[in-house]
Amino acid sequence: QVQLVESGGGLVQAGGSLRLSCAASGRTFSNYAMGWFRQAPGKERELVAAITWSGGNTYYAGSVKGRFSISRDNAKKTVYLQMNSLKPEDTAVYYCAARYGLTIATMEPEYDYWGQGTQVTVSS
Repeated sequence: QVQLVESGGGLVQAGGSLRLSCAASGRTFSNYAMGWFRQAPGKERELVAAITWSGGNTYYAGSVKGRFSISRDNAKKTVYLQMNSLKPEDTAVYYCAARYGLTIATMEPEYDYWGQGTQVTVSS
C-alpha cells in the first residue's frame, strides 16, 4: 500500500505562487506515475498535471499550462506542483494521486492511490 500526504496549500493573493508537495510512504516509489488533481465546490475532480515515473513525460491541463509545473524526486519519494500566477479560478482542494505504471495517465480511474488533499485558496 502507498500512502500519500499533500502539503503546501494555503491562502494566497491572485498573481502569487505556491508549491505543493506530495510525500509517499509505505513502499518503493519506483514505477509509479503521479498526478495532481483538484476539485472545487460543485465541480468534478479534474486533472491538473501528471508525470511519468522517470519524469520524461508530463501533462498539463490547458488552463494551467505555462503557469504550473510538475516535478518529482524519486529518491525523496516526493512529487511537487509549482503554481505561479495563481488565479481565483485555481481555488480548490488539490489531491495527489499515484498509479503503478510507466506511462502517463490522464484519467481519474487510472489512479490507484490518493492523498487526503490540501486546500488552495486564491483571493482577488
